[in-house]
Amino acid sequence: MSVLDRIGQKLLFSFDPETAHGLSIAALRCGLPVGATAPRRPTHDARLKISLCGLDFPNPLGMAAGYDKNAEVPDALLGLGFGFAEVGTITPLPQAGNPKPRIFRLTTDEAVINRLGFNNEGHAAAEKRLAARKGRPGIVGVNIGANKDSADRIADYERGVTRFAPHTSYLTVNISSPNTPGLRNMQAREQLGELLSRVMAARAAAPAQPPIFLKIAPDLVEAELEDIAAEITEKKIDGVIVSNTTLARTGLRSGGVANETGGLSGKPLFERSTAVLARMRKLLGPSIALIGVGGVDSTETALEKIRAGADLVQLYTGMIYAGPALPGRIIAGMARYVERERLGSIRDLRDSACERWASKPIN
Repeated sequence: MSVLDRIGQKLLFSFDPETAHGLSIAALRCGLPVGATAPRRPTHDARLKISLCGLDFPNPLGMAAGYDKNAEVPDALLGLGFGFAEVGTITPLPQAGNPKPRIFRLTTDEAVINRLGFNNEGHAAAEKRLAARKGRPGIVGVNIGANKDSADRIADYERGVTRFAPHTSYLTVNISSPNTPGLRNMQAREQLGELLSRVMAARAAAPAQPPIFLKIAPDLVEAELEDIAAEITEKKIDGVIVSNTTLARTGLRSGGVANETGGLSGKPLFERSTAVLARMRKLLGPSIALIGVGGVDSTETALEKIRAGADLVQLYTGMIYAGPALPGRIIAGMARYVERERLGSIRDLRDSACERWASKPIN
């Protein structure tokens, strides 16, 4: 990070995290750089292109859900160098989320704890924005969720599929946030089976059939991962995003804020999420798409996700600490790596460290 970027970060960090987040969205919406300096021109290298689930990604790095909750700035995010952007999580009805404060910086650990609770403007507002960008280039996915007080949470996901299928490159079914009570219980096999069956039926009935990804938690034991893999295979889900935030607090160096409730993201999540990713690759085999998320903050951590089994990689918290030039730096670093190693494609790296990562403990 440059000196100017550090000054910009210090300025943003003078605000509480949620205010700083809002300011960064406003800056992107107005076409301004998020930090002190504008990001570099995106790197275009044919060796970084990934074809997956019928989509052609210009590079394997994406912005994870949680940043652009209301589909306000997906094209601005693509302009930072990301190969794709995922908006949401979006619920059928608008909801305020949990009481503030609900985002906490763990600066010593380069991490964040959040307990936002799917705060968003709802389907109608996001659909209007996504419909308005029809015809624009770029891969934009929609992350869908259920309202906290919904009488039928699976029906909420069906509504999300029906509503956004015509407007999105892919859909992500998010049942792994720890901040909506009971949501993670939907990862249990019986509930998951019903959810995936109904989601796939809703997609089959929609006028467009985008790929469906399932986003899972990192706080799962081996038997749970096996059950999830079995349901994904049986229901023919296109891919899995590994992973959401963690409830674990192992090894944190930050003070009392580390005891706040909510999901932890950032650097401390890298090891756990990457080990779970590799296990899912082994369970699902080579053909199902995997997106690796958690602790990505450099070219090397992005490459390591691919080595562990990821086809694509996402980040969010890393950009809070490294600034808006981070995606450009990572992509440029990937281009240098494939050149140095004389790889025909970045995909040649996939699974090269899968066995090593799958052998690491996750509990």
